[in-house]
Amino acid sequence: MTQRTRSFADVRKALLEHQEVALVDVREEAPFAESHPLFAANIPLSKLELEVFSRIPRRDTAITLYDNGEGLAQLASERLSALGYSNVGLLEGGLQGWRDAGGELFIDVNVPSKAFGELVEHQRHTPSLAAQEVQQLLDTKADVVVLDARRFDEYQTMSIPTGVSVPGAELVLRARELAPDPKTRIIVNCAGRTRSIIGTQSLVNAGLPNPISALRNGTIGWLLAGQTLDHGQARRFPEISDKTLEAARADARRVADSAGVKRGTLTDLHAWRNEAARTTYLFDVRTPEEYEAGHLPGARSTPGGQLVQETDHYASVRGARIALADDDGVRANMSASWLAQLGWEVFVLDNLTPRAFSETGAWNPPIPTPWQVEEISAQTLHQWQQHGGVAVLDFTASANYVKQHIPGAWWTLRADLSNALRKIPAAERYVLTCGSSKLARLAVPEVEALTGKPVFLLRDGTASWIAAGLALEAGETHLASPRIDRYRRPYEGTDAPREAMQAYLDWEFGLVEQLGRDGTHGFYVI
Repeated sequence: MTQRTRSFADVRKALLEHQEVALVDVREEAPFAESHPLFAANIPLSKLELEVFSRIPRRDTAITLYDNGEGLAQLASERLSALGYSNVGLLEGGLQGWRDAGGELFIDVNVPSKAFGELVEHQRHTPSLAAQEVQQLLDTKADVVVLDARRFDEYQTMSIPTGVSVPGAELVLRARELAPDPKTRIIVNCAGRTRSIIGTQSLVNAGLPNPISALRNGTIGWLLAGQTLDHGQARRFPEISDKTLEAARADARRVADSAGVKRGTLTDLHAWRNEAARTTYLFDVRTPEEYEAGHLPGARSTPGGQLVQETDHYASVRGARIALADDDGVRANMSASWLAQLGWEVFVLDNLTPRAFSETGAWNPPIPTPWQVEEISAQTLHQWQQHGGVAVLDFTASANYVKQHIPGAWWTLRADLSNALRKIPAAERYVLTCGSSKLARLAVPEVEALTGKPVFLLRDGTASWIAAGLALEAGETHLASPRIDRYRRPYEGTDAPREAMQAYLDWEFGLVEQLGRDGTHGFYVI
């Protein structure tokens, strides 16, 4: 059967006409971050089956796959067809074909959101203060509060002295409680630029009376100024009063209306979900703790600040419909105001009663029916290892492997299996693992086909080995594949080279110009 192809012109036309587009880069994250089209979604071949149902839920979505000549896209096409996807094509010429046709290419990850943040600052002149200015305010005990708009785990890793964790979507809901005096200066920070710009502009758009500024260049700017960050802090936002909630709700609704956010009900949601020709994403933008206590059936937990920051990861079909839910009338409206400006058709679900939040627990992504494979316990593997003749392949994220793994286990990229097995000494039998065993299970028939030997799955993955109290190993002890599964972000941690941090900032400053050259973004700024 002839493989369907789509050209750069086909994809560009669909983007400009606001059709549903799933342009998927199936390489690992590190090579993806080196070069990709603006609206490409990164779904690596290694974990395609575990991610695609939630990221591209409609089986007849027009999906266009590409790689950079590695042959991964053809394999991905075959796997998607086996999963029931009926409209899959390959990008003509792959990444090079896009480049040759004059397509703009971007580096880094979550680029649509980062480029949009730069556009917001460019057009609205979002107020900001340099790291030295903020340090001076803190040193002189000025009337100032520092609100950290990142995820709580990022805040705990490193934070501005005195900073309080208030992830992005929480800012408008909670800032009045944290700075009740309108003379108190509010500083919003993130690690780099985007979330502090969006957070600051959220408070400005909402009409808070306080002086409000972003910390220019975030924790990167703080480090480049030679200033000291805190580590391991746990200051979190407090509960809010009814008066604060009432004011925040009115502000958020006004901002959402001005951005063109649409309104929906549970009845509308039911109709959308039965609509065969359109993709609808349902996101709960509250905290993960609130989500687990009770959420709409089928909703995915996507705290609002991260949803705006990583929209391409959660909603990988550009042109789809997005529906947002909360229980306060603030966080969904503020998140939706940004998604609308990012060019999405976005609805906030109104009139939700507590009874509607009937599903509890963590979000479980939909995945294909698992392969039936032979499983063994951690104790059995431990006994086998003592007798020799067994090879353990670990498919977890490389960072997890380096942190801790089963002694002697080889870290392996599933998409790199045939190469990896050449580096792993041949064995009489193979045992596969990962954090939970979900990804390793997919690789069992592949390892069987490549080795011709018996292959077993470690039941419940490395977690079961840890639970059994067995010995662990750390470090890059046995790498069978290159560590390209994750791009090392220059704004993570404190040990990135200064040159990398500065280069990242320089890149962000150039994004507005790059957006103009690309011409497909459809962003607008209220």
